[in-house]
Amino acid sequence: MMKDFMISNLLDLKETIAAELFEGKTYPWEVLPEIGDFIVKLGKTLSPQEYDYQEGDIWIAKSAKVAPTACINGPVIIGKDAEIRHCAFIRGKAIIGEGAVVGNSTELKNAVLFNKVQVPHYNYVGDAVLGYKSHMGAGSICSNVKSDKKTVTVKDGEEKIETGLKKFGAMLGDNVEVGCGSVLNPGTVIGRNCNIYPLSSVRGCIPADSIYKCAGEVVEKQ
Repeated sequence: MMKDFMISNLLDLKETIAAELFEGKTYPWEVLPEIGDFIVKLGKTLSPQEYDYQEGDIWIAKSAKVAPTACINGPVIIGKDAEIRHCAFIRGKAIIGEGAVVGNSTELKNAVLFNKVQVPHYNYVGDAVLGYKSHMGAGSICSNVKSDKKTVTVKDGEEKIETGLKKFGAMLGDNVEVGCGSVLNPGTVIGRNCNIYPLSSVRGCIPADSIYKCAGEVVEKQ
């Protein structure tokens, strides 16, 4: 049991409209196959005083700012005070939290962004869960398919969990900072309050409160 990387140790479920999606599950990647159906179910319960509905199962909070050049495909929920900037591409099955930022040329697909998440410049976030206040620097991406197209295994030292998923981006705990130009490889899980150095290629599980400098050099925050 990878206790550090369980939902309860990675994510503050008070900071997402999608808390119910995570109920009864142990690890955050278990929600990935259910995001689309959950959005449709949840969207139908949202207040029309607070959310505008658009054809295609798209719910956008009235207080959100959405650039006219953004491309949004449903099912999608965009939370209160979120900002969807110029030329963002939301491919569908995305929950964007309150106060979150989806920026220029950022692409989202089958992802849950908790409140206050920032993916503001040239990011790809697919088949991923990003915890409260996590931030991906410019050009950092979630690689979500292995080069051999096999199912993804999550590895923490000698421990392994077979996910059964062919598509698995990254799981970021709350308050994770990912440096510019980094690649989070399939099966990457990053614990709370971690910093990832720019231009990193990250694999496996990174313990909470760590600084990832490079492969083999992960130090505890002082």
